[in-house]
Amino acid sequence: MSDTTTADTRRTRGLDRAFEILDHLRQRRKPLKPNEIAKEINAPRSSVYELINLLLRHGIVEYVGSSGQIFLGRKLYFLGTAYAEQVDLMRDCHDFLERIAQETRETAQMCMLDGNKYTVAAMCEGIRAFRISSNVGESVPVPWTASGRLLLQHLTDREIIDFIPPEDFTLPNGTPMDTGQYIQEVRQASSDGYFTFTSEVDTFTRCFAVPVYQADRSCIATLCLVAPKEDGIKNHTAYLACLVDAASDFSARLGFSG
Repeated sequence: MSDTTTADTRRTRGLDRAFEILDHLRQRRKPLKPNEIAKEINAPRSSVYELINLLLRHGIVEYVGSSGQIFLGRKLYFLGTAYAEQVDLMRDCHDFLERIAQETRETAQMCMLDGNKYTVAAMCEGIRAFRISSNVGESVPVPWTASGRLLLQHLTDREIIDFIPPEDFTLPNGTPMDTGQYIQEVRQASSDGYFTFTSEVDTFTRCFAVPVYQADRSCIATLCLVAPKEDGIKNHTAYLACLVDAASDFSARLGFSG
């Protein structure tokens, strides 16, 4: 192997490790010391310290407090706002989320895949006194969600099983999910054009999800409603119609002509 190839390999590994550090901070959602990060991601402390110093110099991470802890830096916020301003999906989703929340009084969300996990990318809380909401950007196992029946509809059965980590088919209470039933629900949701169920994680919550398509006919995101269980059942038809209309208009704005 040439010196150039070796150097390129080291740079690639360094970039992978840097992104692993950033993603770990995001998942933990709190400041950590470099040695804590190294231990939790099972990485050499020397390389973690070296990369963190590089990230600090560029403002990608910042010191928090006086005990040497670091967290995601403001530079990431500025990069994120530039992305949101440029990308149609992020720029336009807030119009549709506000429309859904005002019409239903429930919390509206746009949800997407984040690697092999599900995440809430944007949210508009409902105006009712009692509101249900989630943390934007927090990763959740795909099978636990209504959107998880729609975001994987382009995959074959085998690809779905290979895509989702085996442990993600176990609910928080330790109950294993039936993978065959899950795949059937994915296919049924694709046929119906929506999926709604009482949350696998919170039995007091009714979740609704409708796909958003882009010009290449792929499901890039979902528009979702999260409502108290009884209200979700009582207003099922109206809530679903609101979501379907908004998702259809959103897809059209993204160039989809289905």
